[in-house]
Amino acid sequence: MRWSVQSSHTRRLVRVAATAAGVGAVVLAGMGPGALASTVSGRGTSGIVLPPKDPAVAALVPASVRARGSVTVAMDATYAPDEFVAANGRTIVGMDADFNAALGAVMGIKWHGVDATFDTIIPGLQSGKFDVGNSSFTVTPARAKVVNFVTYFQAGEGYYVKDSSSLRLDGLLSLCGKTVSVESGTTEQSDAENESTTCKKDHKSAVTVLTFSDQNEANLAVSSGRAQIGFADSQVAGYIVQQSHGQFKLDGSAFKVAPYGVAFPKASKLDRATLAAFKVLMRDGVYAKILAKWGVQSGAIARPAID
Repeated sequence: MRWSVQSSHTRRLVRVAATAAGVGAVVLAGMGPGALASTVSGRGTSGIVLPPKDPAVAALVPASVRARGSVTVAMDATYAPDEFVAANGRTIVGMDADFNAALGAVMGIKWHGVDATFDTIIPGLQSGKFDVGNSSFTVTPARAKVVNFVTYFQAGEGYYVKDSSSLRLDGLLSLCGKTVSVESGTTEQSDAENESTTCKKDHKSAVTVLTFSDQNEANLAVSSGRAQIGFADSQVAGYIVQQSHGQFKLDGSAFKVAPYGVAFPKASKLDRATLAAFKVLMRDGVYAKILAKWGVQSGAIARPAID
């Protein structure tokens, strides 16, 4: 999952809860005014006008999907600003949710987002439970062996720490001997675990990697002091810090920039239609408007591709 941090993520509300030890913990809550469900045609969230159905793109949608009229899109809705649950407790909002609406509009079908734990999404694609995975997936060789991706964004990795922390972090080498909090199944988890092996080979202290089922729990581990470092995609780390009311700060610069991809089962033919739809969104300016809405313009790419 993961790039350079933006400073304009202002829509997110933060709820501060107390842990059993009495330590304030950041729990990502819903959006404020204007957080409405994306539509599949016409006007989307916050005034973004979605393009009409494109006949050439719609013709690429597999006949079985056209007949059904919709696809099920798995999303781990704890990863703001990319995908998270709105204040109503039901609607998934964020950059990827808006892309779902826009892609569906161009294809003439509904992309229906459903909440799922991140590390269950790719197995769910393989088993046929989900049609699509759109949840800030970094494209990696291991993942590309089992699913197909359509690239649409790029991101790096970044650290956040308690505001009182004296750590000075710079890339993965900084993790030796530290305790780091990550969401299960993410690139950050594998990078931290691999770095721990490297640390031991170099006769340094191992990394203690605490894994959690969602990003909210990973945040709680940092705010409660269980972990020294939070590790997430850099735009997500920036968003967490900005909405923490001073509990967290960024530490170090973003690193390991890599593409994001929308994921599909290997046998799916929907990736060709999705690639064509992203090209339409880029041509018509909707792609840029969605990124600007969430303050993540620096993650824009010029050429989506099937990987």
